[in-house]
Amino acid sequence: MSDILIVDDERDIRELVAEILREEGYSTRLAANSDEAMSAVANDPPMLMILDLWLRDSKMDGIGILMSVKREYPHIPVVIISGHGNIEIAVEAIKKGAYDFIEKPFNTDQLLVVIGRAMETSRLRRENTKLKKRDTGPTEMIGQSQSMKFLRSQLGKVTRSNGRVMLTGPSGSGKEVAARYIHLNSNRADAPFVTVSCAAIEPDKMETVLFGQESGARGVIPGLLEQANGGILYLDEVADMPLGTQSKILRVLVEQTFTRVDGADRVKVDLRVISSTTRDLRAEIAAGTFRQELYDRLNVVPISVPALAERRDDIPVLARHFIDLLHQTQGLPKRDLSEEAETQLQSMNWPGNIRQLRNVIERALILGDGQGAIEARDLASDPAGAEEEGRVVLAGGLATLPLREARELFEREYLLTQINRFGGNISRTAAFVGMERSALHRKLKSLGVNTAALSGGRSNRDD
Repeated sequence: MSDILIVDDERDIRELVAEILREEGYSTRLAANSDEAMSAVANDPPMLMILDLWLRDSKMDGIGILMSVKREYPHIPVVIISGHGNIEIAVEAIKKGAYDFIEKPFNTDQLLVVIGRAMETSRLRRENTKLKKRDTGPTEMIGQSQSMKFLRSQLGKVTRSNGRVMLTGPSGSGKEVAARYIHLNSNRADAPFVTVSCAAIEPDKMETVLFGQESGARGVIPGLLEQANGGILYLDEVADMPLGTQSKILRVLVEQTFTRVDGADRVKVDLRVISSTTRDLRAEIAAGTFRQELYDRLNVVPISVPALAERRDDIPVLARHFIDLLHQTQGLPKRDLSEEAETQLQSMNWPGNIRQLRNVIERALILGDGQGAIEARDLASDPAGAEEEGRVVLAGGLATLPLREARELFEREYLLTQINRFGGNISRTAAFVGMERSALHRKLKSLGVNTAALSGGRSNRDD
């Protein structure tokens, strides 16, 4: 799709328009009737169509062709030209999907202005289509822990609205997955999802990347705001956005318009904005590095994405998900997890959260022998002794004990830690560790834990 199709029953008009456009560097094709026009579109869809309303010796008139093209190829802008122009015809053509209407005899300058804008629209639509195909990522919210059920419930509520969402949580916890889940289940699912990596863009280039630029030599260079038009703009790590850019983004949120760098015309966009951060934005506001007004605009619906340590029951499910994913995408061996490997994964420290878990699984698949289930030893640190993501540090003589004794000791210490964490509240502890309250009582008794003596006798509280 690289040219302009000119459809007119008058040969002189077709060739005149073609000559004007070729002098401006455009490539053109010509058609004299509806059959030639529809055949040309089907064989090689053009970037733009210039269409006469009145076509002699043609099965369809211009309105018929317009409706057919917009039905089959909605991304192609159609500029209508007619020597019998009146306001009723122009309005009807626009209602049917025409980009613009030009009356014959046309002014060359007017024609070129309209064609230039229509071609820019066509280019942006094609780029948005490519963007939607290219910029895809995981959207499945995996896990059945209480934390994940609550998160899915919150996300489900905001998908039905157009409100701005602020996702908070530690790095690697899945904030972008949550943002994509909102997009996929919203009324903007067919529109672009565009990520702005605020921490990765150089501050002096941020505004050009976001707003685009107008250059005499290169023409209009659209930014991410235009690419996201109609869809969702995801501001990842929004705390890293420069202060100067923050004020301009604030204006976009208020007015839904902006000006490109070095440009003068206002560009109107329809965006839903989702933001994320690992930082305390209130502390950033107090430090003067984040604008209170922008925070108020972005933080309409705050949603916390839990750390992996808060959803340990989901770790085996996530690990198997990554095994399947890495098998499909990288051809790595498809292996199961042994019970010991599951236990070890659930007892490990996860400062890098889900991203770290994926790295640990990928490393185990790459370095393993590819036979049988992944064992606990496959998850151990590297032979060189370098510090490694996800490594379990075994306290005291735990590493010297048989697995059963080590597991009992770990469970005892783990459950005591959680009970203290929740102030002796057994119900909250049971919910967090994924056990029934009665089962937790039985487990504590089997481990020799006197619940009545914990936290000043508060451990029996169920409220």
